[in-house]
Amino acid sequence: MVRRAQTPRMNTSTQRAATVALTALAPASWGTTYAVTTELLPLGHPLFAGLMRALPAGLLALAITRVLPRGDWWGKAAVLGVLNIGALFPLLFVAAERLPGGVAATLSAAQPLLVAGLAIVVVRDRPSAWRWAWGVLGVVGVGLVVLGPGARLDAVGVLAGLGGTAGMAGGVVLTKRWGRPPGVGPMALAGWQLTAGGLLLLPLAFAVEGAPPGVDAGAVGGYLWLGGMGGLISFTLWFRGIGVLPVGASAPLVLLSPLVAAGIGIGLGESLSLPQALGFALALAAMLAAQRGAPGSFGRTAPGRPTHDHIREEPVHEGRQG
Repeated sequence: MVRRAQTPRMNTSTQRAATVALTALAPASWGTTYAVTTELLPLGHPLFAGLMRALPAGLLALAITRVLPRGDWWGKAAVLGVLNIGALFPLLFVAAERLPGGVAATLSAAQPLLVAGLAIVVVRDRPSAWRWAWGVLGVVGVGLVVLGPGARLDAVGVLAGLGGTAGMAGGVVLTKRWGRPPGVGPMALAGWQLTAGGLLLLPLAFAVEGAPPGVDAGAVGGYLWLGGMGGLISFTLWFRGIGVLPVGASAPLVLLSPLVAAGIGIGLGESLSLPQALGFALALAAMLAAQRGAPGSFGRTAPGRPTHDHIREEPVHEGRQG
């Protein structure tokens, strides 16, 4: 009797841990954007970089899933595509070009706090003081890792980084509120948004930046990585994860992005000081604290709204609807 009662709990715990790990791969891959942009891509073309990251991956997802939006999801997919893709990608590349990777990545660490604030209004989830505190400590930890006295700040780069972070924070909260339509999997949802964002960037890239820049073999590899792992695969995992995890657990995972960016710098020869080591530990503690927080949505759940104590996802078969 005891074993029978404990088995569902263990299965739920294992399933949640696996979901968290897979979801974490998305922000971890996004942490490579800064190094790829500065080392492989032609500089001065952030709109084109965003276009190449979004549109080919989105069209590939549509070809694989063969699922198109229906009804009001045409509008919802367009809104999410603008927030998560159309605004995020070019602003991210602007920040990556105008700021050191660590500074640009630190701006993204503010996303859990922005998500917490938006969640109060949009999904009526009121974060506890405990979660606010860990969100702040996570930003502080990332700052200790990647910021130093010689950090170069650029106003345009800072505004771009904050704008992209705010846009994706809105996308996270709206994705949590709207969920996915029945019969639609996370890859189809990712494909809708990547395509919508890419179509938005297509005319802007040519109107603002002119003809595409000369692309060498290194740039081709960079675009393939950003569009594949950093685009289609990562956003499929991300939308699956944030659809079943509480926003208070999924949002802090973005702290992995600046930590990976800093880790790449260390791998390229940068040294790790004692404050940086402490910052790594603090940021990781913030992520773990968010995963081990009280069950339910981000903080207290508003009356009448369902909680998300367990990982529950209906089986979805990708394919043509109808």
